[in-house]
Amino acid sequence: MNFANSLTEWYLKNKRDLPWRNTQNPYFIWLSEIMLQQTRVAQGMPYFYSFTTAFPTVFDLANAWEEQVLKLWQGLGYYSRARNLHKTAQYVAFELDGKFPDNYTALLKLKGVGSYTAAAIASFSYGESVPVVDGNVFRVLSRYFDIETDILSNSAKKEFADLAYELIPKNNPALFNQAIMEFGALQCIPK
Repeated sequence: MNFANSLTEWYLKNKRDLPWRNTQNPYFIWLSEIMLQQTRVAQGMPYFYSFTTAFPTVFDLANAWEEQVLKLWQGLGYYSRARNLHKTAQYVAFELDGKFPDNYTALLKLKGVGSYTAAAIASFSYGESVPVVDGNVFRVLSRYFDIETDILSNSAKKEFADLAYELIPKNNPALFNQAIMEFGALQCIPK
């Protein structure tokens, strides 16, 4: 059994039931990804529920006052994320008629969306075969493939992204991306 198959088999048996995994709606996936930057899932989950209750659509978030958004965000820290979230919601709602860009390259143009978040949305919402590469993925790949590259080096991100791209099954990239992130978060922990 190859790496991708082993990983997805483990994931299907051990995955956490997280609300953003039960949808392909790019708005919910984007919200969760922005909230979970520098934040543990257990801490971010109540915020996800608060935001999706208060702002069930990108239009609701776009039409909110910035103060409402910041108040709901209180406790998550990194308030620039909340401001970017609000500005991006306004852009998507008013400039893109509520439709999130449907590919990795276009998603990268959204304020506050970097390569990891763009890859997550592109693969989870649209099935685009683009790997997510974050600290969890670095750990899994470096340990499994015995890679000694310093992950803080300039070349590391490209090296790991290239490897992840080789490994990602083109027929179900979302499942692979969820699996490698989950394995890194639950099993292949920093220590």
